[in-house]
Amino acid sequence: MTNVQEIIAAYLAVFNRGDWPGMLALLADDVAHDINQGATQHGKPAFAAFLDHMARCYREELRDIVIMAGPDGSRAAAEFRVEGEYLATDEGLPPAKGQRYSLPAGAFYALHDGKITRVTVFYNLQDWLRQVGG
Repeated sequence: MTNVQEIIAAYLAVFNRGDWPGMLALLADDVAHDINQGATQHGKPAFAAFLDHMARCYREELRDIVIMAGPDGSRAAAEFRVEGEYLATDEGLPPAKGQRYSLPAGAFYALHDGKITRVTVFYNLQDWLRQVGG
């Protein structure tokens, strides 16, 4: 894959399938992951741990995906709707009881040599808290 939009589409498709090895294969070894309203993590091992945590606490599917890319192929963005279910209580958040949520969200990506080097995700945490009863 060389087209930035194809790479991001593949990344989001493997997310929707819950294919964590497929996601990790699209990332650079030193990927920077900016967590919504949180810290920046570095490297595939940290990203893999984040995915495992997410899979334990949440079940999510991205819908209505629109991908945009810069002209030089080094940056891209995606807008989508997150349809999810809160499965297990996440530390510092309200108790999980299988609550469903639907959130508009966006992500920004940097790419180099056909690999994603940065993932930055944004969504409205207050909206999510309202939906899950926090």
